[in-house]
Amino acid sequence: MALKELILKYAPVAVQDAGISLYNTHLYRQRHRGQYKAWQRYYQKFEQADAEEISREAARRQALFLRWATEKSPWYAAHRNKALHEFPILEKEQLLANMDRIRTLDESQGIVSLTGGTTGASMKVIYHPEDMQERFALKDHFRARYGYRLGRKVAWFSGKSLVRPADLESGRVWRDDHINKIRFFSTFHIGPRHFDAYWRALQDFQPDYIVGFPSSVLDLCALAQERGLNYQGRVDTFFPTAETVLPMHREQIPAMLGCRVVDQYAASEGAPFILQCPEGSLHIHPLTGIFEVVDENMRPAREGEILVTPFTTRGTPLIRYRIGDRISLAPDDYRCPCGSCFPVVRHIDGRSADFVWSPENGKVNLGNISNCTKDAEGIICFQIVQEEPDAVDVSVVANERFTPEQRGRFLHAMTQRLGQGVRIRLDQVESIPREPSGKFRIVKNRLAQDAMRPLPQEG
Repeated sequence: MALKELILKYAPVAVQDAGISLYNTHLYRQRHRGQYKAWQRYYQKFEQADAEEISREAARRQALFLRWATEKSPWYAAHRNKALHEFPILEKEQLLANMDRIRTLDESQGIVSLTGGTTGASMKVIYHPEDMQERFALKDHFRARYGYRLGRKVAWFSGKSLVRPADLESGRVWRDDHINKIRFFSTFHIGPRHFDAYWRALQDFQPDYIVGFPSSVLDLCALAQERGLNYQGRVDTFFPTAETVLPMHREQIPAMLGCRVVDQYAASEGAPFILQCPEGSLHIHPLTGIFEVVDENMRPAREGEILVTPFTTRGTPLIRYRIGDRISLAPDDYRCPCGSCFPVVRHIDGRSADFVWSPENGKVNLGNISNCTKDAEGIICFQIVQEEPDAVDVSVVANERFTPEQRGRFLHAMTQRLGQGVRIRLDQVESIPREPSGKFRIVKNRLAQDAMRPLPQEG
């Protein structure tokens, strides 16, 4: 058994807290050394640059990145001097199978990052140290616009496996980084049974900021609301990570915690950034990479799946990488009141499999599905699993307010979205398991995930 596993399984909580504090401090130093401050100045300089200046700089960075990839990665060597659109699309399966040919650094030369694997395949990518410093420089610059800085108190809800059965019995559902003032909460045990421990720990800690899975924070807020509780304090800002931010997150979390919800997109494989401005718009940051929006036939589109070419993935170059997420672009002539010329995204739709197929209505996206709860009381959370084109299984966790009348309202709302031709099998359950990464998925579309059973074509 590895030393880390031994510590997590047997060491006293105080020893674990000390280890987490020291390890995090090491990571922060690693990320903030070298070119970190130079990259902060770089992004500050281009914050309000005009469109022409941004375009020239983006083109320069793209050329440098493609040259690096074709000179140093055996996978891309045959594509030297090609334009971006001439590169082949990189599928996730290819990345997993050919990592040794794609990467340009050994693990000892770079920084290893592990993805969560909610699509069923976790992977290990290697970052060039300077690229990691750049990514954190931009992320810190972005969060600083909302007052965040290292040392402010942060409650963190992510997929880390932190607590043991004995901890659950004692109500210790978190671990503390005392040096950097971060409380890490387990996201695997948020539910009625352990709610009191979570709520008490959050109240006692009084964080200035919250970072993490929106579904986990929403579950905590929904359970507090169900019990008629008010949060005694005020969170300044919630920075969601790893999951699609839905209207229910933007409504219920601020109502309970009094905070802003400020979104960002940047996948752990190293995708370019989409960042929310103070006016509420989601901006593609063109100096972090290229987003190509494509339809089902891989043709350019205003709304659809994205192919990403991030400039900060020199250790494991990703060029036209089919990451599996979807976005919808605002019109080209839209100008955000914040003054930035960066392109605006109308909304981030999440993973390409996060929809329900309806023979009548085609693809019904995650945002429409999540709105089914608006007119139905008592629902804490729900999940839809689709394994047949004309049927779905819906699991609902609810309280006593979920009466037969409310059940009917929920089913009616879902029928309106999915159409009369889809059978809805609803089962009320005590809990819904999370993914191995700790994330929660509202939709699990087995049809979209099964390459051997393609979806019917719309129209």
